[in-house]
Amino acid sequence: MMSEFKDFAMRGNVVDMAVGIVIGGAFGKIVSSFVNDVLMPPIGMAIGGVDFSDLAVTLKEATGDAEAVTLGYGAFIQTTLDFLIIAFAIFMVIKAMNSMKKK
Repeated sequence: MMSEFKDFAMRGNVVDMAVGIVIGGAFGKIVSSFVNDVLMPPIGMAIGGVDFSDLAVTLKEATGDAEAVTLGYGAFIQTTLDFLIIAFAIFMVIKAMNSMKKK
């Protein structure tokens, strides 16, 4: 059983996938930092000093011990930009790989 697991784990596809997951996680952090720390501050400044991470609609005000109920659409906008950048980068990598396969 241990030998079978070793054979499975050492196959190229499994190792490649593990490396891809680790690199993908690190790339996601880089993209998040780029969007939150580099891209959004100038955009917010250009449209009147808005901090996108603070944009929210309050559905119910805070009362006593209960916190306010809000829809944080600014954070959603930032996360959507993260996704779009990552999706585009993956698209470009796959497109490059497919063009290399054809050659």
